[in-house]
Amino acid sequence: MGIEIALYDGHPKRSRLPARSLHLSTAHGPALAEALAAHAAPGGRLGAVDPYGDTLLNEQDAAVAFDEATALLARCTTEGQRAAVRDLRNLLANCAATPGSWLIFLGD
Repeated sequence: MGIEIALYDGHPKRSRLPARSLHLSTAHGPALAEALAAHAAPGGRLGAVDPYGDTLLNEQDAAVAFDEATALLARCTTEGQRAAVRDLRNLLANCAATPGSWLIFLGD
């Protein structure tokens, strides 16, 4: 099981105009799923990521989730988890800084 992450310049499922993919992260899928399952705080944005379906975050959600990812990084127990969460933090920061963008977590 793994979770991939895609960053779009608009809503990837509801836009009248097709959203353009800005970045796709596929290198850390299993480690990211493991880190989120083991260490994400329940009730937070990252704790709500569905490992089996799609979860979307807009730019405001991404800004909040960035702080959660920073705390998550401190709780990771393997280098693979840490690399996955560092990649996640970069994507969350890019999403938060890009007006109208969306981040989608693509679960297995």
